[in-house]
Amino acid sequence: PASTFYVRGSGDSMEGAGIFDNDVLVVDRAIEPKHGSIVVAAVFGELVVKYLEKYGSKVQLVSANEGYSPIDVGGSDDCYLWGTVIGSVRIFG
Repeated sequence: PASTFYVRGSGDSMEGAGIFDNDVLVVDRAIEPKHGSIVVAAVFGELVVKYLEKYGSKVQLVSANEGYSPIDVGGSDDCYLWGTVIGSVRIFG
């Protein structure tokens, strides 16, 4: 419980994964993210929700909406994986 928290998402970059604007995401910081995980990451000070894709030494954060370009993450980039999304809740009204 100490490593699990909620974050409200915004935007349409993850609609293809079933995560919509204003959904509440359940995030667990104790789960090690792996290839294909949906993660919350801090990129240059901004929190984003993306798929984590690893190909050898190449790491990308990828949207589920093709209208967004992948974010290449290198060793010198200001990027921190904050947690792994384990669920979402859509609140109507």
